[in-house]
Amino acid sequence: MVDFPISRAVVEEGAERHALTQKILGKIRGVPIKRAEEDQEWRHASFMDMDKSSLRLIDFPGQFLKPCPGTRGYICCGYQILHVGTNCPLDCSYCILQAYFNQPSLRVFVNLEEKLGAIASFIDTQTQKIFRIGTGEFTDSLALDPIVGWTDMLLPFFAERKNAVLELKTKTDHIDGLLSAKHRDRIIVSWSLNNPELSAREEHGAPGIRKRILAAKQCQEEGYALGFHFDPLIHCRDWKEGYMRTLELMDRIVDPKRIIWLSLGCFRYMPGLKGIIRRRHPDTGVLNGEFVPGLDGKRRYFKPIRIDMYGFMKEKLNQWHPDLGLYLCMESHDIWEKSLDWSPGDTEGLSRYLDGRVIKFFGNGLSIRI
Repeated sequence: MVDFPISRAVVEEGAERHALTQKILGKIRGVPIKRAEEDQEWRHASFMDMDKSSLRLIDFPGQFLKPCPGTRGYICCGYQILHVGTNCPLDCSYCILQAYFNQPSLRVFVNLEEKLGAIASFIDTQTQKIFRIGTGEFTDSLALDPIVGWTDMLLPFFAERKNAVLELKTKTDHIDGLLSAKHRDRIIVSWSLNNPELSAREEHGAPGIRKRILAAKQCQEEGYALGFHFDPLIHCRDWKEGYMRTLELMDRIVDPKRIIWLSLGCFRYMPGLKGIIRRRHPDTGVLNGEFVPGLDGKRRYFKPIRIDMYGFMKEKLNQWHPDLGLYLCMESHDIWEKSLDWSPGDTEGLSRYLDGRVIKFFGNGLSIRI
């Protein structure tokens, strides 16, 4: 059952010929459906409204698999992004997508199925490379899964690839597709977490932290590898106590030995996002405090604050389990050294580290040396 009601669907030119379009329309019977040229509401829509109840079905002409662009001056994980759509039915106050795209509505690329053959050829011909691929960069990986059925398409595809893994990153508990699937191998289900009070205040429409961790437990019991992402960590009053409450829930509910990796990243934002957050979420507290320009032009907490937050999380997480695949998202070499007591050195070093985690968890069939 979808928690996010769809008020209408718009079918872009060319989208009607794809089988996925018909599957999706069959799931939302009773919802008004328009062709793009008939959609007058779209022509007058304000991007500030984001239009999170409209579903737009698109024959996407662009490239489906791309490397994460990273950011200048910081260490990137070497991720590959699988573009399945853009925008998200959740409405987190801090979300970068509010400034990243200038096109509102929930956009689903319905020609994904037809593009999987070309993606398979690209992956399968590079047998000495590990592809860590995720769908959660520009949308939530599972929020629309009950309607779109991404898990139906992608899990069998990645189960056949010997040198690729798929990470599904979510803030929801939409795991029915995962639980009913036949495939578990080379699939990582990851949850974005925060402290419970902050989540309730800032992550609008998302299930609470406990519900997410309980969903993670179900997936773990079904044989899936787990990932967790504390990104963004947000500096606020009593932040240590807040994050400890989440760590205590994790300790009680999930088995740390089956966590492939866990990332940490402090809140940062492009300058243009600040005004959008103020207008769309006037009661937010995420912009409280002082921010300084980073090497990439984004506004970040002062280095001592970031080091303190990462160091605290590292200490508590290591007390829980010493082998969680802990890493920092988009941070500099010196922050790694001062907060985690080690550094991969550069993007290639972090990629090797995370590839090693993949081999540890899904090593059978992989002949790559790290």
